[in-house]
Amino acid sequence: MLQQAFEMLVNGLASVLFFNIGGFPFIVLWLVIAAIFFTIYLRGVNFRLFGRALKIVSGKYDRKEDAGEVSHLQALLSALSATVGLGSISGISVGVAIGGPGAIFWIVCAGLLGMATKFAEVALSMCYRRIDADGKVEGGPFQYIEHGMRDLNKPRLGKFLSLLFAVFCLGGALGGGNMFQSNQAVKIMTQTFAPLHEYGWALSLGFAVLVFIVLLGSIKRIAKVAEAIVPLKGILYLLCALVVVGTHIDHLSATLAMIFQDAFNGHAATGGFIGMIAISFKRASFANEAGLGSAPIAHAAAKVHEPVSEAAVALLEPFFAAMIALLTGLMVTITGAYIGASAEDGVMIASHAFESVAPWFSIMLAVNVFVFAYSTTIGWSYYGEIAWSYLFGRKGLKLYYLIFCTATFLGGIMHFGIVLDFSDLLILGMSLPNIIVLYFLRGRIRTEMQAFMHGRL
Repeated sequence: MLQQAFEMLVNGLASVLFFNIGGFPFIVLWLVIAAIFFTIYLRGVNFRLFGRALKIVSGKYDRKEDAGEVSHLQALLSALSATVGLGSISGISVGVAIGGPGAIFWIVCAGLLGMATKFAEVALSMCYRRIDADGKVEGGPFQYIEHGMRDLNKPRLGKFLSLLFAVFCLGGALGGGNMFQSNQAVKIMTQTFAPLHEYGWALSLGFAVLVFIVLLGSIKRIAKVAEAIVPLKGILYLLCALVVVGTHIDHLSATLAMIFQDAFNGHAATGGFIGMIAISFKRASFANEAGLGSAPIAHAAAKVHEPVSEAAVALLEPFFAAMIALLTGLMVTITGAYIGASAEDGVMIASHAFESVAPWFSIMLAVNVFVFAYSTTIGWSYYGEIAWSYLFGRKGLKLYYLIFCTATFLGGIMHFGIVLDFSDLLILGMSLPNIIVLYFLRGRIRTEMQAFMHGRL
């Protein structure tokens, strides 16, 4: 009964945010236009600052006296721990199953364009962040929406949009940030290990408890955990996916040709060409989070003396997400694992691709998925914590922790389809107030970018 009521609520809200305009869900079109606009407006910052970003994140310009709580690398990994999660595995697999192999091409394009949007939002986050007497950082869209709009003499609009963003962010943390992750982690563990098949509830409960342990430590503990496991999860998954592709190397050239050809005809896509583009950008947005306003929260804690330097670091995230998405898409296409699959199959599409190497190889993916899901959940727990604090103050954080961990548990035992819809609804909804303010403050973003590129660092 509770699940039916939940489904009715999600479907009602989705009909508002995802109404179609020429075949495109409104919220997807909103993100696509923003990514193209900022790529052009910021004169290809996606690529012009790529090399500089790699130098910054390497620690070349770090200074001990810089204000902040974590290093450039830790901030990047904290953001990546939330960004590069199961959206890059199960989400992309579902995108290929629904949209066809050509969706892979457009998912990568969406990631490359999204680098500019990510740069813009993190630049504003660093410009408007606040640091209290104890060194605690307050930053992200909550700050630049409210205070940025106040600078433009639109305080009421700024307050409304910041509150709206906080509501979506809190909901996103309780949907895509944890329910989606626990759902897919439990699903692959129970499907891969037969003795666990009847104990999905126990796995979900254990997952929630592990999250709670780290959640109490806020950003510094999250950053330390992320620094330890994000490289591990990325390297392990990439190596395994490369093995899958390598075992089917004879079909690589034909698969690449099929992806490129299908990208421009969309015959295999649900809804044809437009339907394929729509599902591609939707899944890419969920995977890289560009324009959603989530990553600026983590980056706000970075130790910097030049705000735009952290924005340059942030544009690496959609690039990494796009590369992982490319490999995932290539893997499920070259093995044919996407054929006959549906959205309900989720992460099991990728699991079938792993099984093409050997039956036991899917165990490697199960390990990957658990680590991906865990790191993403703890990353989003911090985003939700900041949103909760903005709405209700920090005195009620214990209640937030309880709600977050309860939602994590419930996500693990619910049907994937409704969890996916709920995740898309709230996480993509964050882009509404966020991108409105990016447009309003576009001049500040470009001014800061130009000053940075003319030698302040």
